[in-house]
Amino acid sequence: MRLHHLEVTAFGPFGGTVAVDFDELGADGLFLLHGQTGAGKTTILDAVAFALYGRVPGARQDGKRLLSDHAAPGTPPKVVLEATIGGRRLRLTRSPEYQRPKLRGTGTTTEKAKASLEWVDGTGENLTRHEDIGEVVGRLLGMSSDQFFQVVLLPQGDFARFLRADSDDRGKLLERLFDTGRFATVEEWFAARRRADEAAVSGKRAAVDRVAAQVSAAAGIEAGADADPVEWSRRLVEDSREAADAAAASLATAKQVAARAEATLRSARETKQLQDRAAQARVRLSQIDEGREQRDELAAEHNRAVRAVAVAAADGAAERARRALERELTRVGELTQIVAREPDGAALLQRVSWPDAEGDAATLADAVRGWGADVTRLDELIGRDATRRQARADLDSACARHAELSGAARVVADRRGGLPAEVERCEARLSGLRDLAATVLHRADLLDAAREKVAAADELDRIMALHAAASERNERARGAHLDARESLADLREQRIAGMAAELAAGLGVDDACPVCGSADHPSPAQPADGAVTKADEDTARVAEQSRARDAEVAAAALAEVEQRVRELSARVGGGGRESLAAALSAAEQAHAEACGAVEAEPAVAQSLSRLRAEGEELAARAQELSADLAALDQRIAGDAERLAELDREIELAVGSETDLRARRDRIDALATAANTLRDQRASASRAATAAVDAAAHAESAAADAEFASLDDARAAVRTQARVDEIDAVLTAAREDRVRAEAVLADPAVAAALAAEPVDTTAAEAEHALASASRDEAMRIATAADDRAAKVEHYADALHAEVEALGPALRRFEELAALAEVVAGRGQNARKMSLRSYVLAARLEEVALSASVRLRRMSGGRYEFVHEDGAGPRGKRGGLGLDIRDDYTGVVRSAKTLSGGESFLASLALALGLADVVAAESGGLVLDTMFIDEGFGTLDADTLEAVMGVLDELREGGRVVGIVSHVDEMRQRIPSRLHVLRGRNGSTLDAIAG
Repeated sequence: MRLHHLEVTAFGPFGGTVAVDFDELGADGLFLLHGQTGAGKTTILDAVAFALYGRVPGARQDGKRLLSDHAAPGTPPKVVLEATIGGRRLRLTRSPEYQRPKLRGTGTTTEKAKASLEWVDGTGENLTRHEDIGEVVGRLLGMSSDQFFQVVLLPQGDFARFLRADSDDRGKLLERLFDTGRFATVEEWFAARRRADEAAVSGKRAAVDRVAAQVSAAAGIEAGADADPVEWSRRLVEDSREAADAAAASLATAKQVAARAEATLRSARETKQLQDRAAQARVRLSQIDEGREQRDELAAEHNRAVRAVAVAAADGAAERARRALERELTRVGELTQIVAREPDGAALLQRVSWPDAEGDAATLADAVRGWGADVTRLDELIGRDATRRQARADLDSACARHAELSGAARVVADRRGGLPAEVERCEARLSGLRDLAATVLHRADLLDAAREKVAAADELDRIMALHAAASERNERARGAHLDARESLADLREQRIAGMAAELAAGLGVDDACPVCGSADHPSPAQPADGAVTKADEDTARVAEQSRARDAEVAAAALAEVEQRVRELSARVGGGGRESLAAALSAAEQAHAEACGAVEAEPAVAQSLSRLRAEGEELAARAQELSADLAALDQRIAGDAERLAELDREIELAVGSETDLRARRDRIDALATAANTLRDQRASASRAATAAVDAAAHAESAAADAEFASLDDARAAVRTQARVDEIDAVLTAAREDRVRAEAVLADPAVAAALAAEPVDTTAAEAEHALASASRDEAMRIATAADDRAAKVEHYADALHAEVEALGPALRRFEELAALAEVVAGRGQNARKMSLRSYVLAARLEEVALSASVRLRRMSGGRYEFVHEDGAGPRGKRGGLGLDIRDDYTGVVRSAKTLSGGESFLASLALALGLADVVAAESGGLVLDTMFIDEGFGTLDADTLEAVMGVLDELREGGRVVGIVSHVDEMRQRIPSRLHVLRGRNGSTLDAIAG
């Protein structure tokens, strides 16, 4: 991969558009990227990463805010990168998601991320979908974004942490760089297969235990299976079968005894039943003979009742005729009283008599006709009177309506007079609400700002507490470091003072003295009590270095907290907590008022519309009421004139009589009653004749039925139910006698009477005892058969489960042992899982490649040592990485390296890792790479060695960019890209060597 050209717009600290020509800048293979802290050096690398992968390295991606704060409003952030990847030249253009001002109104809207890929070499289809672009870039580069960030953009501090990390953290980074997914899949497959087989074995064991429990339950025992459950179940089958055979023999014997007892009881019961039937027949014949006189009386009663049926019918007809006559006469009396109430009716009744005389009917008919003529004449007058009353009602209604409309007209006029002022007030309120609602967004911004200040003040209080703690930790760390330095200096002075004794201790016979060169040692110096040794000095030096690192960490933490305090103080401003709270409260109240205006505006506007519509409706209503009142005035005048004319007409016809309807109804009722009385008198005469004829017919019927009188016949009358009852008694007596005589005539009954009386109590007791014994034997035999069948069934099932468990158990034990080895446990002596083994092999390759460069940069002193032993306290092994010091021959932890040595080791490790990842990606040549910071920790000689290694990197046309602000680097590297920080954003200044 080689970078050619980069263009950045409104991205990070770059408010405008800046461009980098990597072909010109990296013409000699090495260039320097430098500038002030915060100017945007790392942003150039972020832009390259963003163009390729659509994201930036490390924690900066979490911010998700790539739009420059210095950019002009509405300027879209954009990165354009032209590069050659995998032999194809392409141009990548990306724009991240950002917030821009709305085109209409206030506020912002989210602009989605965009991307495009153009093939500069002219072959291939250009792309615009993020997924397609990411797939093409990943295929051409052959590495993921994490791998690219590690091997092309060698980040500041990442490899120092990797160098000092423990096995677990180092393994996490290696897993991101090297694809171990297939090995993880193998581990997961073994673990899942083990869990599945373990569950299957557990299930089969549970099945064996469950079936064994079923065998025990079927056999009726509580004890579980023996060591050999199959043999144990076979013994239970044999025992249960023997018990079933014994129960079957007992059942056969009990059945024979019960059969004999049942036959004896059946014979006794048959004889007893025949004897009881004969006794019952004799008793019934005796009872029939005793009731003979009573039956004779019933027969006589039945005969008289049958003869009285016809007499009762005639007597009933005579009674009905008499009651009908009484009803007719009652009705005649009622009608007579009704007619007599009127004077004309009373006069008419004086001219007729009862019973009807000749001519009475004609007299009544003439009177009815006269009264009918009077009713007809009065009906005509009543019609005229109804017209008069309706005319008066219409006049009253019109007057009332006139008064109602007049009142409504006054109400409308009053409302129309007060409506303009109300409309004016509503318009003023609506205007005020609209003005207030227009400020809601501005007041929302003020409220957000006030809330942010209060939140910043709260955060500042929390950070100040952290600042105090960080200051205290920094002072303690500095004090501990100073103490360690003083202690180291004291120990060195003491060791120097006792150096003669230390040198003397190393002298042997005939050895030359390292001070004077003599081989004679007449009086070697002796070490004093408590003399300081080299080991003591080394221990003190390690302690001093550890305290130095602690002091650096504490100072960095304090600086970070102080920077946070300055940022929060700037956000809070100069106000105190009370002023901030008051400002927040005022902003909340102002925003609430504006929001209330927004909510109230529609209702007030609707009210104004209703008032204006009401004014139009009132004008129309006033015009309508005026027209209705004019029409009513004309109608009232016409109704009054018509009513006066009707009054004159009726007064001329009837004089002083005013209640025409009452008079007409009275005469009509009299005529109707007289007419009905005439008809009723005729009907009563006919009923009297019919009553006399019916009474004579009843007397004749009694004589025909041979009764002494009609009263005698009436006494003989019985209901049909009584007649049927008597007939049923007589018939039942005759049938009972026939049945009883038939029983006594039966030969079997006669034979039973000849035998001795039978008592079945003893036979029943013997039969009950034999039946109970048989039933109990049957229950025992059935239970024994069931138990034997169940035991045999579950025993067969137990045998099958035991046979199925064996192979499954053997397979599980083999698989479990293999899964333990794959997971780094069990017989795996190195405690390395399959993934750890693969990563350990990769780490070994990295250590070999990195050692070549580390030996070169350290003057042959240091090299990496890969440790593949098991980790402490059960941690995974194979990922240890130590340093061999050829000066001492000691292999020690990388954590003991100084700052400059750590940078050399980290750089060598990064370059070695880049070589291995490139090889892993198919041997892809990385023509462009960047190294970010760390050179300030090197002395001149070491820096020279490092520059020699970097010179080797650019062999073959490779371009190396170094990110640093060290002045000496500017003197060594003529090609430079200077990032300049300004108030309106950063700019670039390219200097080609």
